[in-house]
Amino acid sequence: MKNRKDKTNILLSWIFGKFILKMIVITLLIHAVFIMVYIIADVLVVKTDFQWLHDTEPDLYYNFREMFYSGPYNAVALLIEFVIIITVIVILLYFTLKKVISYITTLSEASNQLLDKDVEMIYLPEELSDIQSKMNLLKMTSEKNERLAAENEKRKNDLIVYLAHDIKTPLTSMIGYLSLIDEIKDMPKEQREKYVNIALEKSYKLEDLINELFDITRFNAETIVLEKEEINLNMMLEQIIEDFYPLLKEIDKEIQYYANASIVVEGDSDKLYRVFNNLIKNAIHYSTDKVIKIKAEAFGDKVRIIVSNKGKRIPKEKLERLFEKFYRADSSRTSKTGGSGLGLAIAKEIVELHGGNIKAASEDGDIKFYVELPVK
Repeated sequence: MKNRKDKTNILLSWIFGKFILKMIVITLLIHAVFIMVYIIADVLVVKTDFQWLHDTEPDLYYNFREMFYSGPYNAVALLIEFVIIITVIVILLYFTLKKVISYITTLSEASNQLLDKDVEMIYLPEELSDIQSKMNLLKMTSEKNERLAAENEKRKNDLIVYLAHDIKTPLTSMIGYLSLIDEIKDMPKEQREKYVNIALEKSYKLEDLINELFDITRFNAETIVLEKEEINLNMMLEQIIEDFYPLLKEIDKEIQYYANASIVVEGDSDKLYRVFNNLIKNAIHYSTDKVIKIKAEAFGDKVRIIVSNKGKRIPKEKLERLFEKFYRADSSRTSKTGGSGLGLAIAKEIVELHGGNIKAASEDGDIKFYVELPVK
């Protein structure tokens, strides 16, 4: 706000300064002209001694002599000079105000062009170049945000369609197996247990898909509020890793965890749990190797947590968009590995609310996510 006020003051000072400078120059020029007129008239009337004027109009001749002997400070001459200067200043003020009004008109027209998609660039007078740059930046940012909002809406709608389709698959299976159990009263115990387990597995899958739908509908409406407390980050990460043990055992993978110190942060334990749970889950799903590595290291007043796994290289253009909501690097519609595309977007928002940052890197077959948080 202060910077904007300073810019306005500079522009007004420039216009006013230019007006004062012109006024001084014109005043001096008018005064110089009057002095020159006096000198010329003095030479013609006094030094050349207009005898013919003396002979024809003696009174007029002596009046002229008196006026020119009194010099440029004669009352009549000063009055004439003053009237001319005031007239010129009024004209100068008129054109200055006209210039200011033209700036206001130009800015008003330019403000209308901000929302005009047919106008690519806004052009203003050179004196308003700084405002021109800011308006063009605002226009580009606005158009970019509008484009991103449209893309997000499209991705969200596509995901809802895909999830709705995916929901039908486990639901159909559940209905099918439960119908068989209900119809075949004397079904062997082993077969019944098998069908029940399959139906239960499909119900868990259905629960995950429904949760994703809730995430999609809740993301824009929900404001994340932190409830901070002192957190032992080492214990939190160890607990999350322990939670994944059954899944890791089933798919024959393991997590190697290393920390160089006991790390304590101040934050919302539930929200941070969600961040690291999401990162580790992604690493497990997308890893092409048996080992997922997690490293927590303290340095200065910050802590860095690195979650890394071997996997398919993520192109740079996709890497930069991983934290956009509803964006999935894997554009496949299957939800076996890809979720709603909200996990990383929510993680980014949570980390930044804690005063930290999150980024991703992909090179030489390694995919790494870096989370930096301030330590207590």
